[in-house]
Amino acid sequence: MDKRKVIYYSDEMNDEFSTAEITPRVIDENYVYVHTSRFKRFTHFFWYRVVATPIAFAYVKLVFGQRTKGRHKLKKHKKDGYFLYGNHTQEIGDPFIPNVITFNKTDYMVVHANNVSMPVLGRITPSLGALPVPEGMKAYKNFLEAIDTRIAQGHCVVIYPEAHIWPYYTKIRNFPDTSFAYPAKQGTPVYCFTNTYHKRRFFAHPRIVTYIDGPFYPDMDQPVKVRRKELRDKVYNRMCKRAALSDHVQIKYIKRELDK
Repeated sequence: MDKRKVIYYSDEMNDEFSTAEITPRVIDENYVYVHTSRFKRFTHFFWYRVVATPIAFAYVKLVFGQRTKGRHKLKKHKKDGYFLYGNHTQEIGDPFIPNVITFNKTDYMVVHANNVSMPVLGRITPSLGALPVPEGMKAYKNFLEAIDTRIAQGHCVVIYPEAHIWPYYTKIRNFPDTSFAYPAKQGTPVYCFTNTYHKRRFFAHPRIVTYIDGPFYPDMDQPVKVRRKELRDKVYNRMCKRAALSDHVQIKYIKRELDK
């Protein structure tokens, strides 16, 4: 459990408060995002369904008493691929919660290279659906093709648009529309989920209540840049509305005064 009570920040779009210290590997054009061999498909099934899914349910339910509201909204695209955006407030919980709320689908998560760079776990996270953001145009082409493939297969691609972890933060930080380029180009449905925090008697961890909203659709009659911004604004505004339902502050965030 994060024992910090107060965190001071300077830049809500770039400050990172994860406690993990990892040297990221370089994700270049040689990185393989989509494996087709029987062995790789088996390891994906084993690590994702047999190992990770039970752990995810146990962790978020036992540690946070997690509840989901609005899951029925996902039924509209039960067989379709879609993008799912969420607020980034848990180091361990954030990889698990999408698995819980979209149980009937396989989630593929856009992640920092750190997530595939850990000595042991880094070898497993690709089988869990990690899609590390690459470096260089050649590598980025493979990355985009992987996203297109997973959407075409009817899976869910999870993105944390805030990019940086702020543990237990109860507001929504400003984020760019960059990550909305994927659905804007494809015309793919977009959902968002917002984790809110609530005090529990006799428990050290607050309860997480997750609200699901959407689907939101890009207006394909508009230019891509307009579609990106419109999707971003719809998601951001809805997440801000949901975040306001939090009634417990586990860690207080204070902005540093700039020297004059």
